[in-house]
Amino acid sequence: MDYLSYSHNQTLVILSLILAVVSGFTGFTLTQNLSAKTLVQRKISVSMAAVALGGGIWSMHFVAMLGLSLPVMVFYDAAITLASALIAILVVAVALMILHFFVRTSLNIVLAGCIVGSGILLMHYIGMAGLQLCKPVYTVEGLFLSSIVALFSCIIAFWVAYKERNNRNIFFATLCFGIAVVSVHFLAILNTKFVAVSTSSEFGPLISNETLAVIVVLSSFIILCLFLWVSATFLSPHFLNSRKIEHKKVLDGGIKSNYQHIPCERDGTKVFIALRDVLAIRADGHYSQVYTEEEKYFCVWPITEVARRLENVGFIKVHRSYIVNPTKVDRFERLKDKGYCVFVAPMAPKIPVSRSKLKVAQAAIITTPGAIGAE
Repeated sequence: MDYLSYSHNQTLVILSLILAVVSGFTGFTLTQNLSAKTLVQRKISVSMAAVALGGGIWSMHFVAMLGLSLPVMVFYDAAITLASALIAILVVAVALMILHFFVRTSLNIVLAGCIVGSGILLMHYIGMAGLQLCKPVYTVEGLFLSSIVALFSCIIAFWVAYKERNNRNIFFATLCFGIAVVSVHFLAILNTKFVAVSTSSEFGPLISNETLAVIVVLSSFIILCLFLWVSATFLSPHFLNSRKIEHKKVLDGGIKSNYQHIPCERDGTKVFIALRDVLAIRADGHYSQVYTEEEKYFCVWPITEVARRLENVGFIKVHRSYIVNPTKVDRFERLKDKGYCVFVAPMAPKIPVSRSKLKVAQAAIITTPGAIGAE
């Protein structure tokens, strides 16, 4: 069998390494400080990180393949190429879900590294199956070595990134991830032979090398830069805090309202409680109980009257018997089909959230959630 000789374009090899490093940096940065974000923000950040890391694996592979110079013209099957990219993203998403939505242990970190390493191998060999007019021939040694390097290097990358979450470890994990992706690819290529074939068996439309190069490079850098911008603005804890401050201003008189205080009674004395000091209000028959950080007061208003007067100034009704000030909630706990608003103040009870109000409450309570495994 006559094997084809090949060489590499050094520029595209360097560019593939840059893509791997940039995607690693983007993915690990997006998953940093997730404990300071809401559940929705964490899900968005993890999803973008999966696209960044998985898409980076795929982008590095195909830019490097475009740098592979063969003596025959080659094309890529678009459907198989897309499948390899989606598999890489899906596998990385599973690994990140294990790390960020379950209790993080050393075993889970190793498991996540193994999953991503397997994803790199799957993406590489599925992507190679899309090569047309040229057939790759693998060796047992190449399959074994690339598998060992993929698993071992990814475990190291995720161990460095997640054993201790800080900027220094993110930097070193980024380098480990980039080296892992690049080394697996070129080690596999080094132990792969190529044979020319006269016909193609495309499953989908073919893409020329030039078109694929433009699509991969431009789309990768645009998507990664966009993800970093979104994370640094709309998904940052600073943005979260500014939203919380703005919401608090509403309760402090930021909008016009005739109800800036609640008339209450305590020990036979009538007192007026400022809205900004109210944590929650609970129905008590035809009356109400008003909770602040230090005291509990009796209010002659029924809960329906409290809701009518206060819902237009930022308070939310989370249960037929409870209304809360979302800016005072320390965290929102979700347990299957039940939810609770939890306050720091020992005087305040744990406020239940009815099933019909779960989504409304989660969206309105702009605070740090207490989810297991958040980072």
